[in-house]
Amino acid sequence: MKLIFIYGPPAVGKLTIATELASLTSFAVFDDHPAINALQPAFGGLPKSMDKVVEQIRLAVIEEAARAGVDLIFTFVYAHPEDVPYVDRIAAAVEQHGGATCFVRLTCSKDEQESRVVHAARAGSKSVDSVEMVRDWNERYELFTPIPRRQSLSIDNTHLPATAVAQQIAEQFRLPLRRAQ
Repeated sequence: MKLIFIYGPPAVGKLTIATELASLTSFAVFDDHPAINALQPAFGGLPKSMDKVVEQIRLAVIEEAARAGVDLIFTFVYAHPEDVPYVDRIAAAVEQHGGATCFVRLTCSKDEQESRVVHAARAGSKSVDSVEMVRDWNERYELFTPIPRRQSLSIDNTHLPATAVAQQIAEQFRLPLRRAQ
């Protein structure tokens, strides 16, 4: 099992690239926004409790995929240093079942990030969805630091189409490509 772990700040194109990569490969996309959106009505006033449940769901899904040999693409907003232990737990869950985690760090210019955050494609997500929110997250959290002790493919996709980034990821990690229909 391979877990392609795509991380970076909000609105840098993680899900767009994950979707494109999935169309090139047989990997499934594990987007945690539906889980977050489903839990917000229950935990809206208790964000720490909701975060705990979301983390448990993510870890359970990734571990079961590793156990079953299901290749996944996972997207994550990594905040340094507080998310290091969680990233370590995810990688350990994959490794204990003989899998490998391939880390991809996405960045783009702040101007591009601000133009992407208000794009119509993000409307279904109840996460960071405004220029003000993305600026707040960028100031409140350290979102631009690579995950320590983990080799990451770093890509600035400010001027790159998602297809080119997905192809670069597939080549870097020697992912099996779908056969042409």
